[in-house]
Amino acid sequence: MTMTGPGESADTGVPETGSAPASPPRPGPSSVRPKPGPARPVPRPAAPAAAPEVATVPSVDPHRFGRVDPDGTVWLITAAGERQIASWQAGDTEAAYAHFGRRFDDLHTEVVLLERRLASGSGDARKIRTAAVALAESLPEAHVLGDVDSLAERLTAIVTQADSASQEEKAKREEFRAQQTARKEALAVEAEELAATATQWKAAGDRMRAILDEWKTISGVDRKTDDALWKRYSAARETFNRRRGSHFAELDRERAGARQAKEALCVRAEELSDSTDWGATSATFRDLLTEWKAAGRAAKDVDDTLWQRFKGAQDKFFSARNAATAERDAEFSANAEAKEALLAEAERIDPSDRDAARAALRTIGDKWDAIGKVPRERAPELERRMRAVEKKIRDAPTGGVDPEAQARADQFRERAEQFERQAEKAEAAGRAKDAEQARASAQQWREWAEAAVEALGKRR
Repeated sequence: MTMTGPGESADTGVPETGSAPASPPRPGPSSVRPKPGPARPVPRPAAPAAAPEVATVPSVDPHRFGRVDPDGTVWLITAAGERQIASWQAGDTEAAYAHFGRRFDDLHTEVVLLERRLASGSGDARKIRTAAVALAESLPEAHVLGDVDSLAERLTAIVTQADSASQEEKAKREEFRAQQTARKEALAVEAEELAATATQWKAAGDRMRAILDEWKTISGVDRKTDDALWKRYSAARETFNRRRGSHFAELDRERAGARQAKEALCVRAEELSDSTDWGATSATFRDLLTEWKAAGRAAKDVDDTLWQRFKGAQDKFFSARNAATAERDAEFSANAEAKEALLAEAERIDPSDRDAARAALRTIGDKWDAIGKVPRERAPELERRMRAVEKKIRDAPTGGVDPEAQARADQFRERAEQFERQAEKAEAAGRAKDAEQARASAQQWREWAEAAVEALGKRR
């Protein structure tokens, strides 16, 4: 009767599908035939169809861990004793050793892979343990020839190490979960702070969206904690959206008020655009511009349109004023040239005949006053030169001059000059009324100075 082992065909003794030799048997000089034994004194004749397979030599010597009887019975030798693993009918005994040795190599390879995965930390320790336990449980039924006892020890070590690694992985998972929870907690706190205090709405809104994007990348938080943190973030986002909506609603109301105020300013500016009261209107336009800035901003397109209206009225007025100023400047330049000519004439007066000199100076002075204003930047120099002529004639040697009367006349003249300078400054600043008052005072002091000079002449 032919004996078979688990996983082998009962009628042929050839391993079932998945257990066939790596290559089909073929005849050759390397074929090894079993020697005659006491149970079978006559050797089995070699047959071409039963030639042993040629295959890769197993990595361990299967002869050390088992034997193959002449009748094809395959025995595995372990520390617990021998056990039959198969009945080999597919070739000679060496083919059986090679076949079941390769089977041991396959099993050994699985153990090595489990050890490497566990050592490298590239696999789940729990899954590695499960696989090691399954392999260990299969060893008592394994159809292999090799050091099964060593594999059992190594699998036991794998299970022990996997238990330890599982604990480490559990601790790492818990640490990772804590870190991920802390990240979401920090994001929830930041969202709550933005919801309560943010006023830079664009930047805060962008940050809220960035928080949500980052939130979606964080995994590993337990469901209950994750739900609680999500409710906090969601509530913060709703609070932020309500605050932002209220802000922009108020801003819309402010913009409507700014629009009404600026429309009124445009009307006033347009009414003033044809004014020729240059000084007063210039000051009014400055006041209107101050009010414009204080009115706030309307919607951008509305604000831009209103500004164009306001600026158009302002430009119209100041263009007219600048044209008038240019005309006035041309007139003042001509006046300056005329006064230059008078100064040249005055500076040629001979002070030795004081009466004649004074008479000539009075004539020149009348012409000087009749000429009118000169450019502001030239006035001081022209006045200085005229005062120098007056002083030269006034200080010319004469007899019987009253020093006090002379000092009084000089004082009157200086006061007149002070008021004239004040008038020029006021007019340049657009204060027409102040300029007019200063000119009146200058005229009065000038008349008093003239009177004092005439009195001096009579005393001589």
